[in-house]
Amino acid sequence: MRTHRFHKLWLKVTAIIIGSFGPIFFLGSMISTSQPAALTLDVLSWPIDGIQNYQAASTRFLSALTGGFLIGWSVCIWYLQKEVYDKAPEGVRVSVISGLIAWFLLDSLGSIASYNISNVFINVLVLTIAVGPLWRKAIK
Repeated sequence: MRTHRFHKLWLKVTAIIIGSFGPIFFLGSMISTSQPAALTLDVLSWPIDGIQNYQAASTRFLSALTGGFLIGWSVCIWYLQKEVYDKAPEGVRVSVISGLIAWFLLDSLGSIASYNISNVFINVLVLTIAVGPLWRKAIK
């Protein structure tokens, strides 16, 4: 499970996990397609109560930015595994894990600061899945 080949596969899994949120939040930039983003935000700020909405233009704009950043980060990880991992597996592994930990810390602290503590638990789950076997070096 810690082979070079499996790590490359897991980097694809990580890219897909991160990237899957991109289109959802992009759709939140338009009122007519914002329901999936509103529901996602409602789940992330548990309990599901319908308080989260996309009526404010600033929320839709932030959603567009978030969707773009997530897709960009996902594509970057995908190409790191495709084009760089074979040449510098440890550098790619550490870079991806460092990015995930940075996301986790800032997102979780922001969730706590905004009284959305339930999102920290979701973040732990996402971080655990996204890092998966990458936590340890691949065995040659």
